[in-house]
Order: sequence, then structure tokens, then C-alpha cells
Amino acid sequence: MKNDDALTDYVERHIDPEPEYLYRLWRATNIELLNGRMASGHLQGRLLKMLVQMVRPRRILEVGTFSGYSALCMAEGLTDDDCRVYTFEINDELEDFARRWIEGSPYGHRVLLTIGDATVLAPQLGLTFDMAFVDGDKRRYVETYEALLPLLPPGGIMLVDNTLWDGHVVDPAYDHDHQTQGIRRFNGYVQADSRVQNVMLPLRDGLTMVRKV
Repeated sequence: MKNDDALTDYVERHIDPEPEYLYRLWRATNIELLNGRMASGHLQGRLLKMLVQMVRPRRILEVGTFSGYSALCMAEGLTDDDCRVYTFEINDELEDFARRWIEGSPYGHRVLLTIGDATVLAPQLGLTFDMAFVDGDKRRYVETYEALLPLLPPGGIMLVDNTLWDGHVVDPAYDHDHQTQGIRRFNGYVQADSRVQNVMLPLRDGLTMVRKV
């Protein structure tokens, strides 16, 4: 797309503004962490908040906390302080950074951060979740999907990030890239799954919305 940076700037100037705390978190993420662009950012963050406000979940499950940006956006959209975001991060080196920013947020008390594999630990909670946001290991997207889908009730929503993978899903140069392979496998798997409805949005790096029927 021509002049992509200018278009992104235009979009962000015509949506709800990014809260100052999240802007500082975004800046710190990009300065202090590797691959800072993995954080959801302004546009996707505002979308996550609005979707939460529309779905009105009591409990949200997140796979892949990273710096905590997306978890805080979803926590911001929750209807009251009894609702929770259960977020899991498998990389323990991110814990200090994420926990510091989550706990310093006005919505941090709505977020429960666990270090470990969500596909193993989340089912052990004995809970169901009205909504899930998946942004973990792309190579294991199908396995993550299968682990989480039973935790959603009929009508539950799963959001899966990076499903266009910077356009690599349609680029033969990435045919042997394991992460690209994992995302392609997931995209085909969900499309063929009669248990769900799905739509893929070309937002940022691709966001697939899945509704359990």
C-alpha cells in the first residue's frame, strides 16, 4: 500500500486517542525490549478495548502477555472490577517488565499474570472464558486453539493475532519458515472447522475473529 506510514498516522488521528499510560508503555516496550513492534499498539489496542465493551466478558484468557499492552487494553474495556483478564506469558524474562507496567496501571488489579504455558495451565483453572486473545507461539497456533476452544462457551469469542504474518502467508519465499507454516496451518484449520465462524481482518499483521457456535 502506498504511503503506508502516512495512512497509519491518518487512521490513528481519527480514532479514540491512546491513553497516556499506554503510550508510555508502548515507548518503553520499543526501547527496552527486543521486537517491540509485537505490542498491539494504538489502533489494535483501541479495537481490543471496544470489542471487550461489546462482548462484555466476565473473564478473558490471553496467551502471550509480552509487555502487557494488550492485557491492559482489554482490562480497560471490562465492565467492572469483578471481571478479570487471565494472561499467560511463557517467557519468564519478560515477567519483571510486564508485571511492573501492569501493576502500575489504573486497570492492573483486573489483570492476573501467570508465567508458564497457557495450553497446560489455563485448563487447570477449571474456568470458562467468554473471550480469548491468542498472540503466542505461531508454530503452535493449532495446538493452542484446540486447548482453548473447550474453555469457551457457545458464543464465546477468540481473537488470534498475526494471521497474515507480514504478508508471508502468501509469499513462497517463506514456504520453509516454521512460523509461517504454523500460521498457514492454523488459517486453513479454522476455515475448515464447523465448530466455529471466523472472519480475518487485514488489521496490522492480520487479526482473525473466531466465534464458537
